[in-house]
Amino acid sequence: MTHRAAVLLALVSVESPVALGAQGAIATPALTIVTLPSPPARGSVVWLVVTPGGAPDSSRTLDGTAAGEPLHFERLPNGRFRTLVGVPLEGGDSLPVALRLAQGATSDTIDATLTVTQPVYASERLTVAPRYAEPDSASRARIDAELAQSRAISRQAHDTPRLWSGPFLRPRPSRITSVYGTGREFNGRVTSRHLGTDFAGAVGAPVRAAGRGVVALVADFYLAGHAVYLDHGGGLVTGYFHLSRVAVTTGDTVAAGAVIGAVGRSGRATGPHLHWIARYGGITVDPMSLFALPKVEPGD
Repeated sequence: MTHRAAVLLALVSVESPVALGAQGAIATPALTIVTLPSPPARGSVVWLVVTPGGAPDSSRTLDGTAAGEPLHFERLPNGRFRTLVGVPLEGGDSLPVALRLAQGATSDTIDATLTVTQPVYASERLTVAPRYAEPDSASRARIDAELAQSRAISRQAHDTPRLWSGPFLRPRPSRITSVYGTGREFNGRVTSRHLGTDFAGAVGAPVRAAGRGVVALVADFYLAGHAVYLDHGGGLVTGYFHLSRVAVTTGDTVAAGAVIGAVGRSGRATGPHLHWIARYGGITVDPMSLFALPKVEPGD
């Protein structure tokens, strides 16, 4: 039997208790939810930590969805659960989250709403070859097919157990030349937002894995050029674009910090650099938000 409770959470720097109410099927007086860091920002990935009320009970399970993506809860000490949540770049000042807390044959469904902040992004003008600024129909069809392929890889990460632990590493030690969210004007026409972070580098400079993962895709794409996608599990994928060479093959398991390729200018690039992306399922988030994930447990 399932019961439902609807709540509105203003998740800031304090925990927010969610009472299940008289209709709750599970004997738990409240549910505490907190995001880390808090409050979450549009275009970021954060921890969602849930603590059911009452005494810890190992028979409880928790699952849910947010922004159309499944959540992968891990059990923590003292009865808590945690999962990554991807917050889409576009949208209002709230994010619906649906949770299902189960115990045996009974469960409670909690519809929560997270309050999120709206970052302010700059814009920049770039000049590229005309074929990259306004692709012809054949090139556009190729771009769409490649995007679908990469999105499929990202969604498959939901089926992979979490492979990474500890803090993420920068794929390059060099300066950042363009940040996530920047509006981009190519050859005088606004066409997109920059959905990654660019690192400076000379052609041939090493590019390293930001975290442990499996090489899910090695490709030569119209826009991204030579690209590597790493599946870190638990819904998380990182991508490394415009490479001059690739040092891994599909199916390889790589450690954090392992060299996976070299800086280049393949695809749509104004010069040598690394374009680094992160996705939670189908949601492209700021890869730098991975570095803001705080320790929840000593082993993190």
